[in-house]
Amino acid sequence: MAYIVVFAPILAAIIAGLFQKQIGDRAAQLLTTGGTILAALGSVMLFFDVAVGGNARTYEVLQWIAIGDFDVSWAIKLDTLSVVMLVVITSVSSLVHVYSWGYMHDDPHRARFFAYLSLFTFAMISLVTADNFIQMFFGWEGVGLASYLLIGFYYRKESANSAAIKAFVTNRVGDFGLALGVMAVYAVFGSVQFEEVFAQVPDKADAILTVFGMNFQALELIAFLLFIGAMGKSAQFFLHVWLPDAMEGPTPVSALIHAATMVTAGVFLICRAHPIYEMAPDTSAFITFLGAVTALFAATVGMAQNDIKRVIAYSTCSQLGYMFFAAGLGLYSAAMFHLFTHAFFKALLFLGAGSVILGLHHEQDMRKMGGIYKLLPATWILMIIGTLALTGVGIPIILGGLGFAGFYSKDMIIEEAFMMGQDGVSFGMFAFWVGVFAAFLTSFYSWRLIFMTFHGEHRGDKETLKHAHESPAVMLVPLVLLAVGALFAGGVFKSDFVAKGALTFWGESLPAGPYAEGNYGHLVEGYGADDHGGAAADTHGADAVAADSHGGEASYGDDHVGEHAGHHPPTWVLILPVGVTLLGFLLSWYFYMMKPEIPRRMGENPGPLHRFLINKWYFDELYQATFVRGTALLGDFFWKVGDKRAIDGLGPNGVAGTVMAGARRIARLQSGYVYHYAFVMLIGVLGLALWLIAGAGV
Repeated sequence: MAYIVVFAPILAAIIAGLFQKQIGDRAAQLLTTGGTILAALGSVMLFFDVAVGGNARTYEVLQWIAIGDFDVSWAIKLDTLSVVMLVVITSVSSLVHVYSWGYMHDDPHRARFFAYLSLFTFAMISLVTADNFIQMFFGWEGVGLASYLLIGFYYRKESANSAAIKAFVTNRVGDFGLALGVMAVYAVFGSVQFEEVFAQVPDKADAILTVFGMNFQALELIAFLLFIGAMGKSAQFFLHVWLPDAMEGPTPVSALIHAATMVTAGVFLICRAHPIYEMAPDTSAFITFLGAVTALFAATVGMAQNDIKRVIAYSTCSQLGYMFFAAGLGLYSAAMFHLFTHAFFKALLFLGAGSVILGLHHEQDMRKMGGIYKLLPATWILMIIGTLALTGVGIPIILGGLGFAGFYSKDMIIEEAFMMGQDGVSFGMFAFWVGVFAAFLTSFYSWRLIFMTFHGEHRGDKETLKHAHESPAVMLVPLVLLAVGALFAGGVFKSDFVAKGALTFWGESLPAGPYAEGNYGHLVEGYGADDHGGAAADTHGADAVAADSHGGEASYGDDHVGEHAGHHPPTWVLILPVGVTLLGFLLSWYFYMMKPEIPRRMGENPGPLHRFLINKWYFDELYQATFVRGTALLGDFFWKVGDKRAIDGLGPNGVAGTVMAGARRIARLQSGYVYHYAFVMLIGVLGLALWLIAGAGV
């Protein structure tokens, strides 16, 4: 079954891509969609076998690279972490394939599009099932290639080509750091195989790497370089600039890339390499800080965007920030839990946006929408479900907590950030307050999208409104299935992912998390369950032991270390995220339903802050003025001075040019007249005679 899951998408992609003219568009769509659905069904079977049944294993497919002592095999690693990612990737990808039957039905190149989708799916599967850093890097680069092809699918559009190049180049910056990190791993551990490397981590705690005469703590340097790769792929602050422009690709691409696959690869990398990060507290603190900044940055920018897809794209960037600062705090299973739930509601929102765009004849500007909820009722309801899940709507404390998917995963991260901060973990309280504020902004811009898109008066072309229509069933069925995940994924899987069940669920692939072990969990004496429904644990056992924020062991109990260890978050911490979510909804309702003239005037006459947010903190302008223009100037220097003046001046235009000019002059002596040649010969004989006479001294 593992072989089918891994190789079915790539076989379908090869056949559909290379033989589309022979088999036709319909056969190509059937083949790629069928292959991905088969992989999804196989992933579910593997999930129950590996994660539920505890049958983790690795299949060695073939010997891949063998050079001296360097031996790397292509293998399929199946543990709980990889099968969770397989379920996320293949389920969302299969629904995107089905959805694309309706969305791309008029496109003349849809066979090529479906081949790219399946290629992308194979690359992500290769990444998450790798058992070594080299194979993971192969999948990593394959995802980059496929994303370039998909973002630039409309290659006749200059903006699409520019966006594809921007994504490709930005990710190459991050991938350079990842490549250096993999090299450093081999230099320190003598292996790139995960199990061999992670087994040696405790012994390398004091290892030093010398680079350009400077000494670095080896594990900190490796962790930092690997994170640079994660920054690019997961669009973290500084390397985020490709993400909004990637909306130039077809809408199904946005759901596939930004919801469940490419952008989550960085989170997966940090979680997979958690033994290294547990021994790299400084890098983990940096990840916490940068993740929190990303969550805040993207949420502020999302408030001012008017393209429906870009709003959701910045929302993705913000939610990735939550995942990263959770991982930086050592809450790896919480980061994976939010990755899991986020895939469903974010794919739902992206595909719902595609339904709106198709229904309004490819209009994406929310300022030209409004008043369409009666014309697209199914899309309206499904996007509201996605919004409720994204904003984390739920009821804390009562019945152990009850709400939509994001309520369980995002609020869990916020609450645990508070507990980590109380125990003095670096940037824990900073991440908590940023997470709370970003939750408020998320609620505001998410409901802004709903109100501007579906409610109020229609602000666009009246003729477009007359022809507005609901999407066909082939597009709505995937939305309904994703809505089920947005409703129930959090409540159903919370125990296994982050509560008591996590103690056995993750096996050796991830630490269960301090909340699962009862040390930072939402436990109240006599309450009987954690605030999100997990079973209660004894919080006062003298032998309770949990990993600290960066993996060091700390014993908690009657004489626990840390004032708040073993205790639940205060009630106000549990209520605060829901409170700010409600506040964001009310403010959005006031501005876009009660007083829509206020944001309209602000849009017509933007102030400095509004311009700052519209222009995305001016990062594009900053990078254009520095890196892009600087690179262009450097290129011009090497071209005009180095190449043309130095190399060409001394070479083709210098010595070689002189020889050529002399040859042309000598060639003129070849007149073709016999008497000219006789005269030259006579001169030659005379010259030879004079030389002989002079030499003889006569």
